[in-house]
Amino acid sequence: MDRIIPSDEDPGAWDAGVGDYLAMQFERDLRDTEADYRAGLDALEAEAIAGAQTGFAALPAAEQDALLRRVEAGTVTHTWPIDPAAFFQTVVQHVAEGYYSNPANGGNRDETAWRMIGFMPGAPARPPS
Repeated sequence: MDRIIPSDEDPGAWDAGVGDYLAMQFERDLRDTEADYRAGLDALEAEAIAGAQTGFAALPAAEQDALLRRVEAGTVTHTWPIDPAAFFQTVVQHVAEGYYSNPANGGNRDETAWRMIGFMPGAPARPPS
């Protein structure tokens, strides 16, 4: 998650609660996709081991990013049970949803993303300039 939305002066995806968002969604709207997520994560791990003889989490950040770029492009060396590029796009979409969503959905802890972009719920809309 943090390779997709890394921390800088603002929290990254994990610290903003995206993991909690996904956990909640796997109990609700994403219930039917959990097996595909597991298959994709297992394939990502196998891809890391095949290329670097170590798991994804143990790779340096630059190598994680390079591997994710290959997955995004669908240029993988390991056999995947699902389409790697489609899996990557789905994960990016769900990470962004968790980061920017209503905090009641489990992500966007402390309205981190909303404050970052200047969104103030309940504030009157500014008239166009």
